[in-house]
Amino acid sequence: MKEEILQQKLRTKKLNIAIVGFGYIGTCIGAVLAEKGYDVIGIDTRKKIVEEINSGTTSISEPGLKELVAKNVQKKRISSTTDFSSIKEADVIIITVGTPLGNNYEPDMSQIIAASKEVSRYLRRDHIVILKSTVPPYTTENIVKPILEQSQVTDFALAFCPERLAEGKAIEEFQTIPIVIGGMNEESTKIAALFWKEALGVRTIEVSNACTAEMVKLADNLWIDLNIALANEIAMLCDKLDIDALEVIDAANTLPKVNYNVNILIPSMGVGGYCLTKDPWFVHHLGKRYGLDLKTPVTSRTINDMMPYYTFELIKKELEKQGKKLERSKVAVLGIAFKSNTGDCRFTPTKYTIELLEKSGCELSICDPWVNERDARNVTSRELVPTIEEAIENADCVAFLTGHAEFKNFPIEKIAQLAKPHAIVLDGRIFFTKEQIKKIKGYDLTYKGIGR
Repeated sequence: MKEEILQQKLRTKKLNIAIVGFGYIGTCIGAVLAEKGYDVIGIDTRKKIVEEINSGTTSISEPGLKELVAKNVQKKRISSTTDFSSIKEADVIIITVGTPLGNNYEPDMSQIIAASKEVSRYLRRDHIVILKSTVPPYTTENIVKPILEQSQVTDFALAFCPERLAEGKAIEEFQTIPIVIGGMNEESTKIAALFWKEALGVRTIEVSNACTAEMVKLADNLWIDLNIALANEIAMLCDKLDIDALEVIDAANTLPKVNYNVNILIPSMGVGGYCLTKDPWFVHHLGKRYGLDLKTPVTSRTINDMMPYYTFELIKKELEKQGKKLERSKVAVLGIAFKSNTGDCRFTPTKYTIELLEKSGCELSICDPWVNERDARNVTSRELVPTIEEAIENADCVAFLTGHAEFKNFPIEKIAQLAKPHAIVLDGRIFFTKEQIKKIKGYDLTYKGIGR
């Protein structure tokens, strides 16, 4: 599609967009683009997702998403189907299918291949195809492009644009974070950049090729995972030294280094989510393919995967300090979602802490007001307790494993009233301030945080 034609369609909102893969990312992207005034069709093989969208709702737990879906389904700007032939009517095709880990930590490309084959069946001249699934470098060039070219169509644009959204902030970030674009050629890069600039009004970063853009996402997530692993090891050491890891990190982060300050992230009871738990393994597998034994991806994954077990041991040790056996104690777990203020339980680290608590034989109550019963079943077979008050009543330990606002705002004096005397307040992700910690101790409760 020529730039002037694309620009005219974008400005008159006459552009049709097909999104292949209408899961978490696809639905967020589709809802925002529909809100901008474009007609969006979400294509997915899962009938339940299609039915949900067409009825004006979604079971995806992301702040603001349900409202956007409901509004734009009503305005007939967004719909969903299992019929891939809808691609024929689209001007832009965005592929957002999953790329899970295989049995040997290799990327499973089956959904990418299947989606590309379906797109190739209906590809036409001037189509703009944008891949946003997280993939290893050279996927766009060596897998997607050859499949699309089997259609015998040659005059189409193909680019890779990494998805860089954070759960809980996806709607906001999709409209503000710069979009990285690398095309199969210079023309593809420019046409994809024009689409995002006009559709969203965001800054675009054009890189040399699709391979470079593919590596950007992996580099981002490896950095995050490794940085959290660094914070977690600092926290474990601070536990031994009996000093506050957050105080250390806050002070350390004031040191200027090159163009920025040192930026150590915050420790917690673990890392979860779809991307951070797998993308470092993509990097490690990529290194092996090119004869490199990369150490940092394995190191970060090993450290961060260990934190749920470390958290369990903290609970056990703190109870033992009070002369209590874990199996004879009540532990209240507040939060099972991996991300604060969302109900997202995908690969949540809380699952492993809860499994250990269940095996210990302790009395266990679990509360998470953000998580529905269906998603909770992926974490625990136990029924969730409906209220915080009910969960912490007579608890020997109140373990904050997610930092939901409801938990942060829950009065400390109510914990003291409801839990047992000297109950342990285990801070896995609330990050209580020094003033709050002093208040906790003032109510004759015992505070223990990760590295604090």
